Amino acid sequence: AYEDFVKDTNASIEAKSKDIVEKSQARAKAEGALVQTKEELEATLLELEQLSNYNAQLHQSCDFVLKNFDLRQTARDEEIEALRQAKAILSGAKFDNFLQRS
Repeated sequence: AYEDFVKDTNASIEAKSKDIVEKSQARAKAEGALVQTKEELEATLLELEQLSNYNAQLHQSCDFVLKNFDLRQTARDEEIEALRQAKAILSGAKFDNFLQRS
C-alpha cells in the first residue's frame, strides 16, 4: 500500500510539475502578447491623434476657403469685367498715332 501511495504521489508531483511548466510557458507567451498589444495600442493612439490634428488643420483650411468664397468670387467677377472693358477700349483704339515712322 505504501509503495502504491509513493508511486501515485510521485506521478502526481511529476504531472503537476509538467502542468506548472506548461502554464508558465503559456503565461510568458500571454505576457509577451500583452506587451506587443500595448505597444500597438500606443502606436495606434498616436496615429489617431496625428490624424485628428491633420483633420483639424484641413477643417480650418476648408472653413477659410468657404468663408471667403463669395468675396473671392465677387473680386474675380470684377476683374473679368475690368478686363472686358480694357479689351473693348483697346479693340476700338487706333494705334496709327502711336507707331513711329522713320
